[in-house]
Order: sequence, then C-alpha cells, then structure tokens
Amino acid sequence: MNGCEHVRDLPVPQVEPRTPQGCEECLAEGTRWVHLRLCLTCGHVGCCDSSPRRHASGHFAATGHPVIRSFQPGEDWRWCFVDERIV
Repeated sequence: MNGCEHVRDLPVPQVEPRTPQGCEECLAEGTRWVHLRLCLTCGHVGCCDSSPRRHASGHFAATGHPVIRSFQPGEDWRWCFVDERIV
C-alpha cells in the first residue's frame, strides 16, 4: 500500500467506470482529452492534467475522492491526490 491510508478505504470490488468511452465531462461538453483517469471511489472517468480541462483533478477538488488510476490501456498505476504520490 506504500503507506497511503486512502488505498485501504477503496471499495471492494473495484468500481466500474461510469463512462468507459471517455472523460465524462469532455463527452458532455464535446471537448477533447489527452489521457484518462478513473476515480477508484465512484468510477468517474476524467481527463488528466495535461488535458485542457483537467476534469480528474476537478473531480477530486469537488468530491475529495483521493485515489485515481490510469485509465489508459496497459497502465495500472494509481495516484493519491491527498498524499501527492503514486500508490
């Protein structure tokens, strides 16, 4: 768990992505994203901080859901916004 207490609070089994086809807000707005991130608390799919709208970070700011994972094929890393580290 790499010392992150927020990982142990995640739902089991893991949540399903709400919009597996892309960033929830970008799809609604008709905007584009660079990479996708999945909220491991609720299944929100948001775009990364390299994307123009930064919806994954915005989701954390609005909800406080601390841990995301990459939603890119072949990637499985997780990030904790609270601890600001890969977990």
